[in-house]
Amino acid sequence: MKDFSQLEQNLKIEFKNKNLLQQAFIHRSYINEYSGSGLSHNERLEFLGDAVLELVVTDYLYEQYPAKPEGELTAYRASLVNTIMISDTARDNGFDEFLILSKGEARDTGKARAYILANTYEAFIGALYLDQGYDAAKGFIDSTLLPKLQRIIDGGLWRDAKSFVQEKSQELESVTPSYKVLHDIGPDHDKVFTVGIFFGTKQIAEGKGSSKQEAETDAARNALKVKGWN
Repeated sequence: MKDFSQLEQNLKIEFKNKNLLQQAFIHRSYINEYSGSGLSHNERLEFLGDAVLELVVTDYLYEQYPAKPEGELTAYRASLVNTIMISDTARDNGFDEFLILSKGEARDTGKARAYILANTYEAFIGALYLDQGYDAAKGFIDSTLLPKLQRIIDGGLWRDAKSFVQEKSQELESVTPSYKVLHDIGPDHDKVFTVGIFFGTKQIAEGKGSSKQEAETDAARNALKVKGWN
């Protein structure tokens, strides 16, 4: 099992309940492979941490941007708490080294690992909330994720990619994009979808996501890059 004392030192956070900290990093695949371990996976903590994360980010945006309309604030939030941004934040803070996975999942370093890292970040927030309360969880989010917001705003990354690619394709190519699921992998609770974006019958790009909607958004972003419209 992992030695989480190093992670605690790196983050300057010491857990009272070390079992909570460990549970935040246990993926379901490990429990399936080692069913007699007596351990629990992190999905309940992820559920809790997701709610805490959304509240912290929403509260920050509401206070920081009093003149912005609801739609723009919602777009800011969606851009900040998406899988890519959260998984990058988890990786920046060394979470990758502490994941507790099955042998099969441990070998996968691609898109699936990004979803696991994002879920682990949320599970860690849930564990920290239970261990030390809302202010501690908020402090962790403030220091690790919120600093990325300015780059999102400055780069216009908050714009709804699907709406923008539709606007540009209709304006410049007189076509409305369509989306099609190309394939999906993984069990029902942990699927990864691959979706293609098409202009007419021509596939422009593809994207991946833990839901069809997320994969469509990723495909739209990639289409903007392919077409040079971003």
